[in-house]
Amino acid sequence: QVQLVESGGGLVQAGGSLGLSCAASGSTFGISTMGWYRQAPGKQRELVATINSGGNTNYADSVKSRFTISRDNVKNTVYLQMNSLKPEDTAVYYCNALYYGLVSWGQGTQVTVSS
Repeated sequence: QVQLVESGGGLVQAGGSLGLSCAASGSTFGISTMGWYRQAPGKQRELVATINSGGNTNYADSVKSRFTISRDNVKNTVYLQMNSLKPEDTAVYYCNALYYGLVSWGQGTQVTVSS
């Protein structure tokens, strides 16, 4: 199994920046793609960004050019740098990892952007 622990959420004003981290433990050698998803109140969970083991990235259109996903395969950690934050970015952000056809999720971290 893979366990994921997110950190780095908080409250920030519109236009500000925040960085999130997600550390994986357990069967980390089997991890292929890692990603960030978010869920705002009353909405479905949506993709934010993903990165595979080769470093290829994918972003939701709403965050392109503002967010950057990166990964440290030695530390088994994935990061999300969020710049130019908007109130509509307010959500609980979840980290996930794909390994051997399975999916693991973190517990989520709250990001709140005030206008």
